[in-house]
Amino acid sequence: MPVENRLHRSTSTVGRFPTVGFGDDDAPGETREEEEGEDNAQENACRRWLRKACPCCFRKTVDEDDLANTLVTGLEESDGKPETNAGDDDGTELDAPGLRVTSIDLMKAKAGQNRKEHHTDQFQSADLIIRRGQTFQMWITLSRPFDPSTDKFHLELKLGSAPVVSKGTHVIIPLVEDLEDDRWEVAVIRQEDKKLLLSVNSLPTANIGRYQLTVHTVCPNGQWTSKHDPANDICILFNPWCEEDTVFMDSEDERTEYVLNDVGLIYYGTALQIGFRTWDYGQFEDGILAACLYVLEKSGTPASGWGDPVNVVRIISAMVNSVDDFGVVEGNWSGIYTGGSAPTVWTGSVEILQQYHSNKGAPVCYGQCWVFAGVVTTVLRCLGVPGRTVTNYSSAHDTDVSLTTDVYLDENLDPLDNLNRDSVWNFHVWNDCWMARPDLPTGMGGWQAVDATPQETSQGTFRCGPASLTAVRNGQVFLKHDATFVFAEVNSDKIYWQRNADGTFSQIYSEKKTVGHSISTKAVGSDERYDITHLYKHPEGTEEERIAVETACKYGTKAEAYTPPTAEDVSVEVSMDATGPQMGSDAELTISLKNSSSENRQVLLHSQVAVMYYTGVHKATVRRDKTDVDLLPNEEKLLEWTLDYKDYKDELVDQAALMLTLSARVKETQQVLATQYSFRLQSPNLTLKPIGKAVVGEKMAVEILFTNPLPQTLKGVLFHVEGLGLMTAQTIHFGDIGSRASATVTANFVPTLSGPRKLLASLDCRQLTQVHGVVSIDVQPKSNASL
Repeated sequence: MPVENRLHRSTSTVGRFPTVGFGDDDAPGETREEEEGEDNAQENACRRWLRKACPCCFRKTVDEDDLANTLVTGLEESDGKPETNAGDDDGTELDAPGLRVTSIDLMKAKAGQNRKEHHTDQFQSADLIIRRGQTFQMWITLSRPFDPSTDKFHLELKLGSAPVVSKGTHVIIPLVEDLEDDRWEVAVIRQEDKKLLLSVNSLPTANIGRYQLTVHTVCPNGQWTSKHDPANDICILFNPWCEEDTVFMDSEDERTEYVLNDVGLIYYGTALQIGFRTWDYGQFEDGILAACLYVLEKSGTPASGWGDPVNVVRIISAMVNSVDDFGVVEGNWSGIYTGGSAPTVWTGSVEILQQYHSNKGAPVCYGQCWVFAGVVTTVLRCLGVPGRTVTNYSSAHDTDVSLTTDVYLDENLDPLDNLNRDSVWNFHVWNDCWMARPDLPTGMGGWQAVDATPQETSQGTFRCGPASLTAVRNGQVFLKHDATFVFAEVNSDKIYWQRNADGTFSQIYSEKKTVGHSISTKAVGSDERYDITHLYKHPEGTEEERIAVETACKYGTKAEAYTPPTAEDVSVEVSMDATGPQMGSDAELTISLKNSSSENRQVLLHSQVAVMYYTGVHKATVRRDKTDVDLLPNEEKLLEWTLDYKDYKDELVDQAALMLTLSARVKETQQVLATQYSFRLQSPNLTLKPIGKAVVGEKMAVEILFTNPLPQTLKGVLFHVEGLGLMTAQTIHFGDIGSRASATVTANFVPTLSGPRKLLASLDCRQLTQVHGVVSIDVQPKSNASL
């Protein structure tokens, strides 16, 4: 509103100088003061004019600024203590006092009512952190007692660099008698002399972020706005506890797991050799909320879009990888990590986000899919979006939007590496986030897939999702965002193409059950693995699953690949024992060929084994074989297949992954067989043994034990140790560990938080990666130590 340069005062103080700007016209019938009074009034006005014209010659007296200037004043607020009268010159009041805010108390203590009721008491931050759609309370102290018959005030919140009322980034909160839901309002619920206890109601669709708070007061003597104090900023988050919020989740157990749990599990390996590691999400650690809000700001997106979780999730997906926008983590799949940390070294997100923030947006080196996913989970949970880390085994990467995984072979059935752009990763880690989808048809809300690993672009940016799991499951890939890519990851058929003599290609075989196995996440409330494959796809081979595939592929680039299947009477399968091969040992697998016909069959079997990056990218072929196999009618023949340690030891990369590719032709029927079997070599674990009693503020230690499983020396071994509430991340340079030798490392630390905690450790060196361990430590409060 425009500021009136007027102040309602006695007409006895009218002066002759327009710059003073005081006084109203005499009221009708009112007599003038006597001559002496007029002279005094004129003298006072002269003195005021002289002070403004030449302040260095005229000493300031009490409250003359207030008398001479009725424009909005920027008064400093206090440090939050209601009794402090910061902003008054000397605490005295005017003859006709104005109404100003002298202090603001946001009641932001971690153990206080606001933080408890908003489920933000775990944040290690001194800010007021609230969730949208709920009320919160605050105190303001005024320069005099509040008179509701003549006095008014409202609160203002500003978000971003250019706040606008129409965009929801400049929020004006009016004073009302009674609060109503679904709107910004403030009400006085108690008055104690100059102090007012306020209840503030927030909008369940409000933009999230860090808001600047000011208070605007109005009384008959003018209007004032308090000066912004960063200590009084308010951080507003999404609210899974609020039914009107689109991220609402009705299960308290699930909210505890997917919003409040700061430690989780990330799965890796293969479907038959599922491994897992503990990950510190650390969304409540000091500085993490500031870092997450910095990520939003660094994206350059307008704050007016930060109220829509779909938009915020797309921002997070783009910003957690460094491609396009100098995001948080730089990906590296080369196996060479000079200038940064190997992806397998990280044990949590805290160090990564803190480093990104402190380095003013310089990408952190280096990450792979589980690192991207771990950081995304941290950012989602920190901002209030329920999120979890998800691992898909035999995860396809479709590069041409065909919704099929294509394998090209030459005339001799050998792979054509230059054409095989599609790949199947042993495992791929991404995220699910929970939200309603009002932008999609009814029924598409709930879990949504989002992926920050930079594989393919979405609307010109390397990001993926959120894609409705319901849409993916039913093949409705035309629904945004990026359902086509997610569908191909979990349910594409693998189609084999053979080059003809004229250079064209013919479809010779298809596999329908090779992609999307054992999709895994941590269970709610426990460290068990929860298989969520059923959320992404119907059971393999069912009519519903086939309909979903055919529905999806109508929107792909190779819809013509789906022709009626031909009869098959010879099949091939690969298996291994339950635990799988160990690192440093020979790898042994079993190939099964079965003839289900009543006639003899002669099979020419091609096999090759390659070292693979876990993404399915080929590194090196380490062995090739051809075998003729004769099968009698209804015979099943088992072939033992062995890969010697000497054949692979110099070629392994981070995840110790290998892939056996089999292709075959049946001489009598020209039937083509093809399959690929991924497996990994099992790495040893670290053993962690706590030493001493775990008490807040008291020194203790942990002993880390490791035995080298390889018949060669490990060079330049590093140990990485961290634990939320136990110790900040530290790296220990150990040196070399001899062949089959054991090593022990001791790390000292002082616990800072009580309760059940987990200490994580990992080992990294050129010859051996993906070695880690965890131990649970129950930390006692300091007060218990003296009992």
